[in-house]
Amino acid sequence: MINKEHKYHFVGIKGSGMSALALILHGEGFEVQGSDVGKYFFTQQELENQNITILEFDADNITEDLTIIAGNAFNDDHPELVKARELGLEIYRYHDFIGGLIQNYTSIAVTGSHGKTSTTGLLSHTLKNLAPTSYLIGDGTGFGDETATYFALEACEYRRHFLAYKPDYTIVTNVDFDHPDYYRSIEDVFEAIQTFSNQANKAIIACGDDEYLSQLKAEVPIYYYGLTEDSQVHAKNIDRTVEGSEFDVVIDGEVFGRFAIPIFGEHNILNALAVITVLYLEGFKAEEIKEHIATFGGVKRRFSARQIQDLTIIDDYAHHPSEITATIDAAKQRYPNREIVAIFQPHTFSRTVAMLNEFAESLSLADKVYLVEIFNSAREANGEVTIEDLAKLIHQNVEIISTDHLSPLMDYKDAVFLFMGAGDIDELSRQFEKAYANLSPNRL
Repeated sequence: MINKEHKYHFVGIKGSGMSALALILHGEGFEVQGSDVGKYFFTQQELENQNITILEFDADNITEDLTIIAGNAFNDDHPELVKARELGLEIYRYHDFIGGLIQNYTSIAVTGSHGKTSTTGLLSHTLKNLAPTSYLIGDGTGFGDETATYFALEACEYRRHFLAYKPDYTIVTNVDFDHPDYYRSIEDVFEAIQTFSNQANKAIIACGDDEYLSQLKAEVPIYYYGLTEDSQVHAKNIDRTVEGSEFDVVIDGEVFGRFAIPIFGEHNILNALAVITVLYLEGFKAEEIKEHIATFGGVKRRFSARQIQDLTIIDDYAHHPSEITATIDAAKQRYPNREIVAIFQPHTFSRTVAMLNEFAESLSLADKVYLVEIFNSAREANGEVTIEDLAKLIHQNVEIISTDHLSPLMDYKDAVFLFMGAGDIDELSRQFEKAYANLSPNRL
């Protein structure tokens, strides 16, 4: 399946997973190119840095010397895929290709309803400093090492695509109801995660604080991690400060070591426990894990902070009530004496209407809330729920803002702005930053 003599063409190369996979193959010495729409996406920056050719979609891009990797967002009637079939080329769907690729390594897949990207990022950062590692993170980050013995990857549960993977280790962060356009219930989500967990070859590392994951069954060992002594691996003597979190890790009743992470929120302590557990199982020592886990700088659009005048702007991918709660918790830890302002753009109508009350409850944890119109995704262009429906349920006065109406944000001083969502709200944050920077000094 994987052949150095092949030239790989990515249909939809700007997708977060596709761009990461392209970077991995490029780093491992394969010839790579791809195509996509002309619009700029942040994922293309590193592709361009690596001089990977990016073409605009056109059937003429497809030639007889190519092997095709197709993004899951594109159907079989896409002109490039039609041309590829006419030429008799090999065509792999993104998830099927990865499923074959990881068989060449000791593989660690990270799944769960929330925290996949942050956990995969923390794992990749720590592990690459301990052993040669290739990795794929859902924020569009991919790295290929020709000498790699490990492969760390984010395994998305959407449409059960992760069932194409048979990793050595599976980390499961949690189970929650999401993707209501596909999953019928939280039990349906758990069934998919249970099926995927059964495909692990060596062990499962699962959060013992999650009521569903405590019901997991598998033929390989399950190692539970958590914040109570009920879990085989747990944290104690936790110290959360404005610098991050520090805690002892207990494994099988013995203190394995004390670890510090420069990231915030209770959820990131759990993520660190998952990473420490799998590295412990692979035989790495506490001191070497401790050294590198302490230097993790975060992943794209996960609590990514920058300063503009006296304001702190944080971009975060949080698009589910549980994630919003975790992001606000992290902000309150990092900035305990400052006003926390939530600016949220819901992602998909189906998710918004299915969790309307939960969104309102989580957003109400912020000191002030602003909302942006629901993001219209490619798979869901419209729906019956409106942004006003959400605004009415939040326990405070809420304003709806847009790129044309940013004035309500302009009078804040020394506040923390959380721009949250999975759509294009990061563009709104950049537009706000530009507008705020142009304010006269007298207004500031």
